[in-house]
Amino acid sequence: MTQAPGAPTGQGFQDAFDHWKRLNRWLSGHQLLWRPVPFSNPQPDWVALHPELASAIATFSDRDCAEFGHAPELLADDLASVMPSLAERASLVNLPGLAGDPDAVAASTLKEVHATDMPGRKRLQAGAFTAALQPLSPPLLDWCCGKGHLARTLAASCRGPVRGLEWDEALVDDGNRLARQFQDDVTVYHQDVMAPDLTLPGGIHGVALHACGDLHRRLIRKVADNGGARVSFSPCCYHLTAEHCHRPLSRRVADSPDALLLSRGEMRMAVQETVTAPARVRTASARVRAWRLGFDGLQRALRDIDEYLSVPSHPTHLGSGTFEMFCRWAATEKGLVLPSSTDFSFWEAFGEQRLGQVRRHELVRHLFRRPLELWMVLDYVLFLEERGYRVRLGHFCERSLTPRNLLVDAVRVCGSPPAPHTHP
Repeated sequence: MTQAPGAPTGQGFQDAFDHWKRLNRWLSGHQLLWRPVPFSNPQPDWVALHPELASAIATFSDRDCAEFGHAPELLADDLASVMPSLAERASLVNLPGLAGDPDAVAASTLKEVHATDMPGRKRLQAGAFTAALQPLSPPLLDWCCGKGHLARTLAASCRGPVRGLEWDEALVDDGNRLARQFQDDVTVYHQDVMAPDLTLPGGIHGVALHACGDLHRRLIRKVADNGGARVSFSPCCYHLTAEHCHRPLSRRVADSPDALLLSRGEMRMAVQETVTAPARVRTASARVRAWRLGFDGLQRALRDIDEYLSVPSHPTHLGSGTFEMFCRWAATEKGLVLPSSTDFSFWEAFGEQRLGQVRRHELVRHLFRRPLELWMVLDYVLFLEERGYRVRLGHFCERSLTPRNLLVDAVRVCGSPPAPHTHP
């Protein structure tokens, strides 16, 4: 990934395909650690195959779990003493920051008095994203723009009008109202970006902040197919796709015989990270997870079948109820009859114990979230390189602001025509 004329300065990998191959080898070699789902699998195979690793995480206190959960790089360093191959993780996920110094970010961030209907974190994310793209390359098109918060942020440093596309008509109306209110040179248009007949003008700079799954993949294809001058996006929710599994965009990845095959659930794993949730939300979530694990133990004993039984999302009011209430609801949902002798106190304690085990096993699995995400994003980088773009890849903000902080910024090489692409 090298620098294109007119693009912001920044560093990147010298060879994206080489880096993808390193990630692919490392992830393939550790599949036993990240493919099993700890919540539904109490004894994954790696526990027996790597007893030193299992023993190491068993010694972690709850405080250790919380600290390592927020700092996977420290966890990898700690566990490398019992599994040396984990030490390679750092070099695989290390990326440059692209947003510049704090003054540049502050200058690119929408003022609070103009951020009507805009959550604080979203305002800061949009500002950091905008700072990383300077100088901009008009005409700008904000993809899946919602109320146009990003478009309005970009407009302050853009030399021309910013257009946005959004399918929800209420959001379109709100976006245009806000643009008029604050005299931003922004127009939001009602458009389903997945419509088969969608056409884009050539020469645009397409931008998207946290467009999900097929939405960001559609942006990449449409800009490349239409000869777009530049595309800059932060991907999110890779699993939100019509496909049943990961399908690469890059010809080089698709033609690699040893490329990983990811299920939709494994794609989702890359975004199963909540570092910004309030403490009360995390506490409530932990309580319900323990209840689900307690019911799981109960149903295995009741059915005499040692396998996970998926239970649907529970009604909100049950979250403030009791474990017994949850179990009776779950049993009804699954057509089970609970004996009158059911010891709910025992199974509630069992669930708490299982939650502690799950947390520790999940720490190991979550070491692979960022590497899996980067493995998928490098496929996008390679696709854009194949289509005649020079690409920067890095992060536009700290993960404490949002874990989905990767930024792909691709500029078409002057005179490079759209290349034919045979893979879907």
